[in-house]
Amino acid sequence: MIDIHCHILNNLDDGPKTETASLAMAQQAIAEGFTDIIATPHHLKGDYFNLRPSVAEHVAELNEAIKDNGMELQVHVGQEVRLHGEIIEGLKNGDLASLAGSRYVLIEFPTQSIPVFTEQLFYDLQMAGYVPVIAHPERNFEIMENPERLYEFVSHGALAQLTWSSLDGKFGKKSKKSSEILLENQLVHFLATDAHDTVRRPLLHKEIEQRLVKKIGSRYVEYLKGNGANVLQNEIILAEDYTAPSSKRFFLF
Repeated sequence: MIDIHCHILNNLDDGPKTETASLAMAQQAIAEGFTDIIATPHHLKGDYFNLRPSVAEHVAELNEAIKDNGMELQVHVGQEVRLHGEIIEGLKNGDLASLAGSRYVLIEFPTQSIPVFTEQLFYDLQMAGYVPVIAHPERNFEIMENPERLYEFVSHGALAQLTWSSLDGKFGKKSKKSSEILLENQLVHFLATDAHDTVRRPLLHKEIEQRLVKKIGSRYVEYLKGNGANVLQNEIILAEDYTAPSSKRFFLF
C-alpha cells in the first residue's frame, strides 16, 4: 500500500524534528501495511519553502537510514504545494516536485477559500501534462459549505485526496461530514494519512478502513487504495461514477 501524502521528512516543516522521529514514523507505516511513502513537505505554506533538490536530498538520507535499520520501506520525492500562480514554471525549472516524478501534483488550497484563478491554473496544468490532486478538500471551508465546488473541479479533470483521520473526526465535525458527502458522491480518488508524527497525526488507518468498507463497500475502497500504486507507475487515473452532491447529508460513522 502506498501513502501519497505524508510529512515524514525531519526538519523541513511541521513534521518530525529528528531522524529518530522519522524512523519511528517509518516503523509505524510498515506496521500499518505501507510499502511506499511519498514524502510531501509543505512548499509555500507559511515560512516553509522546501525546493525539490532539498527534498530529494532528505529523501535519499532517510531511505539510507531506513535501510540501515533493517526496515523495508521506500520513500519517494514529492511536495504539498500551496496553490500559487507559478506552479507550472516551478515544475518546469525543477523547483517543484510532482508526486514521485509522475504527472500528479499535490496542491493545497488555502483553508478558508478557493482563489478565483484556480480553474484557469488547473486547466493550464493539464495542458502542460500534469494532473492536479487537491489535498484534503474536506478541510477547505468553501468546499465544506458547498461540496459542489469539488464536483466542478473533478468534472474538469482534477482529482482529490481525502485524509484517513478526517473520517474519525480528527479535524472536527464539519470536516467529517464533508468527508462523508464527498465519498458518497465518489468525488475522492485517494486516501492518505497526511501524517506528521506517530501520536498526534499518525499513519494509523486500519480501523478506519474496516469501518469504511462496511459503509461504502470494498470495491470503492480498493479503488482509493490502488490509485497510490497508479501514481508510482504514472498510470492514468480515471474519476469513476462521481455525482454532484445534493443537499442531503450522509453520516457514515
